[in-house]
Amino acid sequence: MFVTFEGIEGSGKSTLLSSLAGILRQRGRDVVTTREPGGTPVGTAVREIFLDRSSEIAPVAEAFLVNAARAQHVADVIRPALHRGAVVLCDRYTDSTLAYQGYGRGFDLAALGRLCEIASAGLQPDLTILLDVPVPESRRRLEARGGRADRMEAEGAGFHERVRAGYLKIAAGDPRYLVLDGLLLPADLVALALARLAMNAP
Repeated sequence: MFVTFEGIEGSGKSTLLSSLAGILRQRGRDVVTTREPGGTPVGTAVREIFLDRSSEIAPVAEAFLVNAARAQHVADVIRPALHRGAVVLCDRYTDSTLAYQGYGRGFDLAALGRLCEIASAGLQPDLTILLDVPVPESRRRLEARGGRADRMEAEGAGFHERVRAGYLKIAAGDPRYLVLDGLLLPADLVALALARLAMNAP
């Protein structure tokens, strides 16, 4: 099973992913946790460039960077894990590209979709969990976390509002999506996600 986790910064997706991975491993499942950009040496190198605040990256360059990393990620990590029967939990995937570079940056969505299709070799998640939080809450959580914001986190509220709206448009009416209120208690989010995973389990 291939499950992806989406949401704007500070939505809680990484925390939920980690909690679910622990529970599934306790139940005896082979679980691979990974993220985009990242997951491979190529992806990690791209991530450093992509999130570096000193970098000025054009939207089309952003799209090609994340998709280059994705192609390697799918080939080296995701497909091999799925072929051996593992559950793959991935923090961000193609929908992040559509939300951030498409809705956020204004990159042509049709062209972006084709690029993602090529990079992923057509591999789609069985389930995508979108944690939705208002942008002010996202900002509050990032400030509470401390540390220097990365290049994407440092974007203005308007950008993140477009990204959030984009996610909700992508998810609307799509049975692949489980949209969760990111303001719920972590235990409630885990319970809701586990219930949906049970429905999707082979």
